[in-house]
Amino acid sequence: MSPDLISPEPATPDLLDVLDPIDLLRTLIAIDSVNPDLVPGAAGEARIATWCAEWLAERGFEVHRLEERPGRPSIVGVFRGTGAGRSLMLNGHLDTVGVATYTGDPFTAEERDGRIFGRGSFDMLGGVAAILVAAARASASGPDGARLAGDVIVTLVADEEFGSLGTEEVLRHFRADAAIIAEPSGLELTLAHRGFAWFELELEGVAAHGSQPERGVDAIQHAALVFTALDGLRDRLESTAPHPTLGHGTVRVSMISGGDDAATVAAACTLTLERRMLPGEPPEHVEAELRELLDALAATVPDFAYRLDRLVARAAFEADVAWPIVEALQSSATRVLGRAPAHRGEPFWTDAGLILEAGIPCLVFGVDGGGAHADEEWAEVASVRQLAATLEGTLRDFCS
Repeated sequence: MSPDLISPEPATPDLLDVLDPIDLLRTLIAIDSVNPDLVPGAAGEARIATWCAEWLAERGFEVHRLEERPGRPSIVGVFRGTGAGRSLMLNGHLDTVGVATYTGDPFTAEERDGRIFGRGSFDMLGGVAAILVAAARASASGPDGARLAGDVIVTLVADEEFGSLGTEEVLRHFRADAAIIAEPSGLELTLAHRGFAWFELELEGVAAHGSQPERGVDAIQHAALVFTALDGLRDRLESTAPHPTLGHGTVRVSMISGGDDAATVAAACTLTLERRMLPGEPPEHVEAELRELLDALAATVPDFAYRLDRLVARAAFEADVAWPIVEALQSSATRVLGRAPAHRGEPFWTDAGLILEAGIPCLVFGVDGGGAHADEEWAEVASVRQLAATLEGTLRDFCS
């Protein structure tokens, strides 16, 4: 299914001269875009995607609506350059997490003490607002009529908070020479983050009366052996040299269930395992690592039987500091901030992993603030404006 094209409208000076990302952020926060895969029945991205599509079209962007999954649209806005320069993709997600426990009104963008509050302000509608403003400013012709040589590609995606179906769909249709993912990073350059893999482990036992456990096979007892084996794996991971910004990989049991009643030997026990990986640890490697551990138990423990299924896996991400996009963003950020931005790594995963996997050099750079997924969320107002200015400068440098 090809993306739907929304015809652009000519940009007029009044639409370009006065663009404040905080004004946009207030509007975006007021639009409920809670991910329905996280909260059944939630609003999703349809309304906010339509608003962003219209905003981009009014400013002369060629706008595409991608919606392979009905009700979960992503928007791609393209401003064509003259054809002689590099293209740059700016990526941000439109969905937010739930608001059931949010303190106050999550959709009223209250501003106080230099912060703007509301669900998504930090993660990551502040980044979306900055992307929109930066793309519009950079795409506008200068006083001499000069235009960017390369294409500006704005990708505003669905579902980053759950399955990343939006970025996956975008990457099936659009390419770029480089990309910036505007996830919140405290105005620091995120050059690496961990990957993750989730597994379901089913341990198979044999039921028996609790008064005669020797007649059964206790799957919960076998689960205890798995915990001990995972402790050994954790020790091995922590004994290696740490990654400069990510530290060590991790492994843990995140959920466990088993047994039928107090008087019966457990015939089954199910564990959900989470493995956080470093660059250079592909999902296939960590799955093989777990199977080796479980096979060792099966070879030494009588009646130990298991089934391991990989639920989802995303590789780690690491950028090269010598990439032109890293150099361009660092240079622009230094001009805007008056200092060189720090480099950092993140323990969590972002869509940068998918973008790099698609062969597009990229990095993460976003606003300062706090409260992601928490009961109160905010973005630092100054950082949203600084992000917009930094992205604008990067577009002008990289795409010229």
